[in-house]
Amino acid sequence: MTRPFLAPVLWLILACPAAADEPRPLEFSLTFDPAVSKEPFTGRVFVMLSRRPITAPKAGPEWFNTEPFFAVDVRDWKPNVPLVVGANALGYPIKLPQLTKGNWYVQAIMDMDRGSPRIGNAPGNGFSKAIQQELDPASSGTVKLHIDQVAGERKFPASDRLRLVEIESKLLSAFNGRPTRLRAAVVLPKSFKDEPTRKYPLIIEVPSFSGTHFDAVWQAQRNPTEVGGVEMLYVVPDPSCRWGHSVFADSDNNGPWGKALTEELIPHIEKEFRGLGVPTARFLTGYSSGGWSSLWLQVTYPDYFGGVWSLAPDPVDFRDFQKVNIYKPGENMFFDEKGQRRPIARQGGTPILFYKPFSDMELVMGHGGQLGSFEGVFSERGADGRPKQLWDRSTGAIDPDVARSWERYDIRLILERNWDKLGPKLAGKLNVFMGTDDTFYLEGATILLKESLARLGSDAKIELFPGRDHSNLLDRNLRSRINAEMASQFRKHHPEAN
Repeated sequence: MTRPFLAPVLWLILACPAAADEPRPLEFSLTFDPAVSKEPFTGRVFVMLSRRPITAPKAGPEWFNTEPFFAVDVRDWKPNVPLVVGANALGYPIKLPQLTKGNWYVQAIMDMDRGSPRIGNAPGNGFSKAIQQELDPASSGTVKLHIDQVAGERKFPASDRLRLVEIESKLLSAFNGRPTRLRAAVVLPKSFKDEPTRKYPLIIEVPSFSGTHFDAVWQAQRNPTEVGGVEMLYVVPDPSCRWGHSVFADSDNNGPWGKALTEELIPHIEKEFRGLGVPTARFLTGYSSGGWSSLWLQVTYPDYFGGVWSLAPDPVDFRDFQKVNIYKPGENMFFDEKGQRRPIARQGGTPILFYKPFSDMELVMGHGGQLGSFEGVFSERGADGRPKQLWDRSTGAIDPDVARSWERYDIRLILERNWDKLGPKLAGKLNVFMGTDDTFYLEGATILLKESLARLGSDAKIELFPGRDHSNLLDRNLRSRINAEMASQFRKHHPEAN
């Protein structure tokens, strides 16, 4: 009588441990230490993966060969309370269940979102020590990550000739409702120390997207203060803001960056480092987003600057916004008229990045992406406090009302509409250089600008370099030429200069 009764009991005893050991899908369980934040956290949390060792907090995803990263938004997340990042998390370029099985380095990040475009290593962000682990999305179960580190401020390597400038901007502070600082690096001429009464012209080089005033550290190695035989103060302002790159344009979302630069930062630098302080002694240059910024500043403040040498600028005519005419009825950011995917970057003539996945990547980032950065500058502020979206993130359809509002920042359109006033002020000041095979399809807009300025009778120099792309446009010969032209422009108004 006992044997039939014991058999089912024995079966249950043996079966329960087996059930407990069954493989479970991969998920990440995150906690954060009170040392990172004593208060509950509201914001976006990331899990970043890499095949390569992670030795510091990751800044964010790379544009090319993007490695998987996942995100969730949390509200009032408390210290030491587990948070699960699982199958339903936002993900790019894949969702978590699609992860390739293998050996990965894994790191968790809390984006404090305090004004930096970087979602990873911005000062104050929390992050975990990276762990190395074999991951299988179908069977790895729960992987625990503890956020107990805080990203620090990067130390600027100041020296006798390389100086850091950091001031509070009253204009940006009033806009943001909190103290906001302007930063720049200044490389001093060799004669600065030995000639204490001498005053200098300025060359202002605006960094490209993701660049900061730290760019001056490596730029200083080429002695940028020697400009065609004229010693100049070499100034690299920090253009970074929450949405990405401020381009030093006054904006509904970023604030009065152009006014802050011209009314606060440049006057401070000229006073501190003996700048001449006159328009004929202020010259602009920059590459890519910096190229757009420098051209925008010259056009917007024609009486404040003495000339611009813009290199491979971001779209200067929105009828060709990296191959998209945003004003055309029914236009789509993701697909062309034939239904083909729109590329946003190429290499050797072959498309390597496309609008839709690039937009999807920025959706997971939340802020700090290149396309979102354009909206941060050009769009009006929406009712939700965020920039109005030019395109639908699911379909790619362009909102014609938002496109129309972007006209305020269409450089070609501004010049055409205001040429009677701007033309005389910009005579001899406009220089734009572009490769015919630009990596990001920027040459089309520059060609349209060239044609427009020619019709207006401008003396602007808009030059296309056959076969050059975004990476090789600026070589030693072109830099020497630009330096010589800046020096000539300066001597024309200051014949007493060396």
